[in-house]
Formats: sequence, C-alpha cells, structure tokens
Amino acid sequence: MTASHGGRDASALDKARILILGGTAEARALAARFDAGGEHRVTLSLAGRTLDPARQPVPVRTGGFGGVAGLEAYLRQEQIDLLIDATHPFARRISENADAAAKAAGVPLLRLERRGWEETETDRWIRVGSIAEAVTALGERPRRVFLAIGRQEAGAFDAAPQHHYLVRSVDPVVPPLAAPHVDYLLARGPFAVEAEVDLLKRRRIEMIVSKNSGGEATAAKIVAARILDLPVVMIDRGASGGENRAETVGEAMRLAGHLLAAPRKRGV
Repeated sequence: MTASHGGRDASALDKARILILGGTAEARALAARFDAGGEHRVTLSLAGRTLDPARQPVPVRTGGFGGVAGLEAYLRQEQIDLLIDATHPFARRISENADAAAKAAGVPLLRLERRGWEETETDRWIRVGSIAEAVTALGERPRRVFLAIGRQEAGAFDAAPQHHYLVRSVDPVVPPLAAPHVDYLLARGPFAVEAEVDLLKRRRIEMIVSKNSGGEATAAKIVAARILDLPVVMIDRGASGGENRAETVGEAMRLAGHLLAAPRKRGV
C-alpha cells in the first residue's frame, strides 16, 4: 500500500501545489518558470473573459470560483500550498477575494503586481481615480478620444456621447456603445511605438484614456502620446495591501521559495 499524507501520495510530497490566478503576461511567465523547474505542481486559473486566450505552459482552470467561499473550498480540496495572485493590477475584486480565501484556508498568498508607468516631465497626464472621473475629465467640448482601457468598462463613456471614440480591445465590446460616434479596433499587444504614433495620427486622436496598468506590452501608446504631445487621462490604481508582494517574476520566484519553505498551519 502506498503511504499518503493528507490525501496526497508520498511520491508527490516533494511537489508543492501552487495555484496562480492569472490573465497577465507576468502570470504566464511565472507559470513557465515554475514549469521549467519541474519541482512543483502548478495550475493557472483564468477568468475566461478573453475569448481566445494565449497558450499557457501549465494546466489551466477556466472560470470563476464562486466568490470567497468557492475559492476557499478549492484551496482546501486541492490542498494548495501557495496561492499566487498575478491578476491584472485593476482586478481589485479578485485580489480581495484571494486575500480573504487564503486567510480562511490558511494558505500563504503572494501578490505579483507589475509596477505602474511613471510620468515624465514631457508627459501631459490628467490623473483621475476612477472611470467615472475619466469620463468627466474629457470635458464638454467634442474630442476624438482613444479609449485604451479594454472592453469591460468602455460603456461608461456613453455618459459623454459628444465625443468621437476609438475603442481598442482584444475581444469585441458587447454590447456596443450607444454613443453615436464610435469606432472599434480589435488588437492584442505588444504594440510598437511607431505603429502607435501612426494610429494616433491617422485617427486624428486628440486625447487618450488609459489605466495605469504598467508593463511593456501596452506602454507604446504612452510613449506615442509623449511624442505627439497629446494629453492622457490616466486612471490611477487604488491602494492595495498584502505583505508578500513582488513587482517582477524574478522577485515572485524568490518569495515563493521562502513561503513554501516556511512552516505553517492550515486554517480549520
């Protein structure tokens, strides 16, 4: 008879179970690093909001967990040793659920969140704290606006129908905006600076709306705005907590090693 520990075969005792909440380039890179090492059993969880997600290097679980209680139950059932929240910097609800579920299940949590972009002296940023504030910041005068915020919150700009919008997203905006002047562009980063400059010129863009997501894949639009001296309505991130935080994949790997090596007591 094969000995087991807590429902796990002895042959798998040396492989910690890691759940990565993903959907970002950093999550994919982190999963690939773990997979290359072969020392852990890694599952990558995707919310399923992207219709054609990029291929992933480890087994993928798609769909939500059913809130805090559902995620806690999954952590216990799958005997997860480490939960890594590598979701989008603006996915605050998911991060809050991860924090609560990890605490309830007694599982250590690591937050991997890339650093935001930093404003330079030649940038023309209008800093706001929410989508609603971004809508107001566009002003009353009709403008040609590039919405580079994804598809999920684009509908909020129906509140300012006087503007002509160009909405770029990976998947179609459903339902489409009700505003009378809207063009849609389906594209997935990374984007080159030269291409972004050309796009903004051809579309005669006067203002850009962006979340301060950080990262290299979509930074080109910020550089292009700087080159063309265009104002950017920049939606800042909300405050985020958590003690185990990393800004890079390398930092996350090192911190994960410490967390997995530390003795702990599961919640009951």
